[in-house]
Amino acid sequence: MSAPLLRVEGLRKVYGRTVVLDGLDLDVDAHDVVVLIGASGSGKSTLLRCIDLLENVDDGAVLLEGQDVTDPRVDADAVRARMGIVFQAFNLFPHLTVLDNVTLAPRKVHGIARDVAEEKALAMLERVGLKDRAGAHPDQLSGGQQQRVAIARALVNDPVLMLFDEVTSALDPELVGEVLGMLKELKSEGMTMLVATHEMGFARQVADRVCFLDGGRVLESGPPQQVLGDPVEDRTRRFLRRIIEAGRL
Repeated sequence: MSAPLLRVEGLRKVYGRTVVLDGLDLDVDAHDVVVLIGASGSGKSTLLRCIDLLENVDDGAVLLEGQDVTDPRVDADAVRARMGIVFQAFNLFPHLTVLDNVTLAPRKVHGIARDVAEEKALAMLERVGLKDRAGAHPDQLSGGQQQRVAIARALVNDPVLMLFDEVTSALDPELVGEVLGMLKELKSEGMTMLVATHEMGFARQVADRVCFLDGGRVLESGPPQQVLGDPVEDRTRRFLRRIIEAGRL
């Protein structure tokens, strides 16, 4: 069997006296969608930030295509160019147009000529259905449109892995569907994705594997029909019971 595209081994992250990730292990195979679920504070966001090298890890390793990207000798910018990350907050620069937001990293970080970067960015904006808004500023877009711009910005460098951190949490309910639809399209195109979400319907429909995080570890992992429908761990059952009571599963 081939090695997973992403392997997380014994990852540990501590803030002061608070252990957020406690020896967490996780594999993500190429072209799979792995969905992370769990209560707030279970470590989902911190895990994604550690994978993308936005946080230093205290112990353990993150291997992307077999390379230990947590090695301090590794070029962090080069690693991030191979991964795209999209957050709950859109994090778009309000003073820049949509096109400038999408081309900023390719031009400033990777040294790509403006005309080349803009051609690729326009193709990416067309892919997410927003080419006609390339000259608009973020405050002229809906929340769903802004999140799709953020996805286009993350995709423009042709990443091998996409990380999504609660990307629908800041959206009005009627806008959630358009962003989840974009993620479904990415899955159909074979994109490898690691998605932290509270959208259990999305997890059930799209995930190849669901991982329930608790106490900074993966407590339970398996196909969505098993983890969401017949979980093994009592802690998973209690979490899902609260989700059901809230009408979210």
